[in-house]
Amino acid sequence: LTFQNGSSSLHFTIDEERLAGYCQACGILTSSSDDASQQATPYSQIHNCMRSGNYQDLVKIFLEDNLTLGLPVQFRQSVLRELFQKAQQGNDALEEVCFKVCVCNTVCDVLQGRTIDIQFCQLFLKPDKEKIDFLLEVSSRSIDLENASEALKRKMAAFLKNLCLGLEDLQLVFMISSHELFIKLLKDDERKLLIDQMRKRSPRINLCTKPVTSFYDIPASASVNIGQLEHQLILSVDPWRIRQILIELHGMTSERQFWTVSNKWEVPNVYGNVILGIKDNLTRDLVYILMAKGLHCCAIKDFVHAKQLFAACLELVTEFSPKLRQVMLNEMLLLDIYTHEAGAGASGERPPSDLISRVRGYLEMRVPDIPLRQVIAEECVAFLLNWRENEYLTMQVPLPLVQTNPYVKLGQLLAATCKELPGPKESRRTAKDLWEVVVQICSVSNQHKRGNDGRVSLIKHRESTLGIMYRSELLSFIKKLREPLVLTTILSLFVKLHNVREDIVNDIAAEHISIWPSSIPNLQSVDFEAVAVTVKELVSYALTINANNHFWLIIQADIYFATNQYSAALHYYLQAGAVCSDFFTKMVPPDVYTDQVIKRMIKCCSLLNCHTQVAILCQFLREVDYKTAFKALQEQNSHDAMDSYYEYIWDVTILEYLTYLHHKRGETDKRQIAIKAIGQTELNASNPEEVLQLAAQRRKKKFLQAMAKLYF
Repeated sequence: LTFQNGSSSLHFTIDEERLAGYCQACGILTSSSDDASQQATPYSQIHNCMRSGNYQDLVKIFLEDNLTLGLPVQFRQSVLRELFQKAQQGNDALEEVCFKVCVCNTVCDVLQGRTIDIQFCQLFLKPDKEKIDFLLEVSSRSIDLENASEALKRKMAAFLKNLCLGLEDLQLVFMISSHELFIKLLKDDERKLLIDQMRKRSPRINLCTKPVTSFYDIPASASVNIGQLEHQLILSVDPWRIRQILIELHGMTSERQFWTVSNKWEVPNVYGNVILGIKDNLTRDLVYILMAKGLHCCAIKDFVHAKQLFAACLELVTEFSPKLRQVMLNEMLLLDIYTHEAGAGASGERPPSDLISRVRGYLEMRVPDIPLRQVIAEECVAFLLNWRENEYLTMQVPLPLVQTNPYVKLGQLLAATCKELPGPKESRRTAKDLWEVVVQICSVSNQHKRGNDGRVSLIKHRESTLGIMYRSELLSFIKKLREPLVLTTILSLFVKLHNVREDIVNDIAAEHISIWPSSIPNLQSVDFEAVAVTVKELVSYALTINANNHFWLIIQADIYFATNQYSAALHYYLQAGAVCSDFFTKMVPPDVYTDQVIKRMIKCCSLLNCHTQVAILCQFLREVDYKTAFKALQEQNSHDAMDSYYEYIWDVTILEYLTYLHHKRGETDKRQIAIKAIGQTELNASNPEEVLQLAAQRRKKKFLQAMAKLYF
């Protein structure tokens, strides 16, 4: 158009630059045949680079524009955002490109007086030599020192100074401070001031080099500064490297206690007092750090490194301290227990006999003045219970050990009760002993206080010391157990204790509940609120061990039922039936769906206004509850599927009542559905009992499957 008519005419004037911009924008959306025109501006060049993946030229364009400043800041940021999006989609090769473009943008922002973007700070969290090299290259090529104004030079100098102050690695700082651009921009006094600022920033950094003496025949590098070595000390889990670093650090300075470098290094107080009493500073630091790192690795289940650290520590302390040697042997025993339980033990493989012997040996150990962690005794007793070493706990464990160690006593009572469970009469004696111990743990100490008005009030102290341990300690111990019979026993005990209270409305059912005493002499002393909380915590934990234990699922359902959470209760009642019947393809065992469970399911459905479900469940009882079923069917505000459930009814009396009820209400369609259900040949009363039973069972299964789909 401009070629034919020119840029101006009598009737119009054309803004050629604006028109060229429109043409270029359209060319981006559609492929243009005029490639030469597309390469005319940086915008089209950047677009072509992004489309073709030529990111090397893209960085070059951004670098050149740092001098010309032709690209708007918004455009630069939008390109960087697009690159970040592509990198987040899984293109790892773009991470370096993102960094380079971000550096170009950052230097451009610095020269134009804008604040540094947060993206640069994030990408520069872990600087290295390559990143510093590129940053210095961009900075050098973005400023013409001969023609640049003083203001521009000041901005660049301030940027480089702040960069130095933000770096912890002095080698990287040296790279910047020795660069030609840095030397030209900062005067000698400014550089000296920067070094002083860095000294004040971190007293651990020693910029002057000191000769390092050789120690333990391991040469130390005098060129490595204390700050770097401390950083390496924090990160390393290699015992030999840790030893080498500490030797170098002690060669540089004798004023520091290097076990305090990281506040994350924690050693139990019972060990800390012994370790900090070591006179040799290097040995003290080494023992403390090896143990702290080993305990940390053990806590995060990095058992391989934990074993290496503990083995190195054991080798070290064996030379001078029998007490610390035994401490390390104890910790290595605990580590071996954890390793087995997380590995072979998780798949059901029994521990080696050597490990079981060491566990017994620890419990029987009688070495005076050895600092002991209570958790090791807990884990040892739990280990023996989990692997059914009941014979040892009941018959072979030394009596003094039972009298002095509360966890051994508890373990012995649990083992004895489990061992005698098949015969309720015989197990009552040991069960009574276990019951009394737990009741005492859950009891509270009462004190009377006279108020200002003269009245006497009762004060209950939770977590009392009446028992052999606190309730929280008992709960912590139980959560180390995973043997089903042991968990069932302790859960049964707490359920019985929960049911003993006088104001209980809804009992909770459990296995072996008959072996426990039926009353407590002093009910007021028991903290029943704490017992209720404990029952909930225990059943939740037990279901993490085995989510398919139908008896535990029934307990969970009963808890929800007792706390008026009826939908959740139905969920667990149905789940209990599903896991023991292959999702209701088989009949649910009668000891799972007892009459009490069915009645609670009926009440749940009734309170949820699912009255047709109530009527169907009434058939599940040993004696059909016609009164409840007829009353439920009379309700007209039912929230369930109503007549679509009629196919699950096998009791002809209930179907006949439905036919009468719908006829009375004038509900012809529903009456026909009920008549059709009655008319099925398999429900004919003249059929053999076996046929009728099969018809009932088939409908039971289908109804329970429909309920499961509704409440799961």
